[in-house]
Amino acid sequence: MKRTLSNFLVVLFATVFAVQLNAQTAVQKIGTANVEYILSNLPETKKVESDLQAYEKQLRAQLESKGAEYQRKLDEYQKGVQSGLMPAAVIADKEKELMSMQQSIQEFEKTAQEDLQSKSLSMLEPILQKVQASIDKVAAANDYTYIISTHVDYGGTAIVLYSKDKDQYDISTLVLKDLGVTLSPTGTTTTTTPTNTTTTTPTTTTPTKTTTTPVKK
Repeated sequence: MKRTLSNFLVVLFATVFAVQLNAQTAVQKIGTANVEYILSNLPETKKVESDLQAYEKQLRAQLESKGAEYQRKLDEYQKGVQSGLMPAAVIADKEKELMSMQQSIQEFEKTAQEDLQSKSLSMLEPILQKVQASIDKVAAANDYTYIISTHVDYGGTAIVLYSKDKDQYDISTLVLKDLGVTLSPTGTTTTTTPTNTTTTTPTTTTPTKTTTTPVKK
């Protein structure tokens, strides 16, 4: 019985030692990348921002036009009521018209915001795919096991709160280089033809809201 227990302990110790040894030898190389920083330095992103601003300007102009028309109708209604010369039937009709216009403005504002967001996502999607492909390429070329994002998420918190030797393991600059963008010491970007990756150490605006005054009956 003692001999059997002794043999079991020897096998168990050997197994635990082998697992620990494998864990130590299987070193994983983890790097970081700031996607927001990469996007902000791409010419394609700047063009998308410009196009979205023009798109948003059209939506805002239409919203402001509808708001101005509503205000004009409201002023006419209020003057007519104050004069005491507007028939009750006309007052009721104008109130109905104003309420309908107000609802139309609110619906357009909501639709415009959704439309702008959808347009933004559709225009950014090809760029995001391109950036992801470059991250995969650079990571593989530099033997990284994982690449963790360091940009700030929608909650306002960085996904990676601390990284030792952050600059050494951040591949953002390498990704930009792979995409043909070289950063100068002054912070400006120079676009070149993408080359093979080398191993080194390294706002959507929304339409302006139009405030309307509910019609009191």
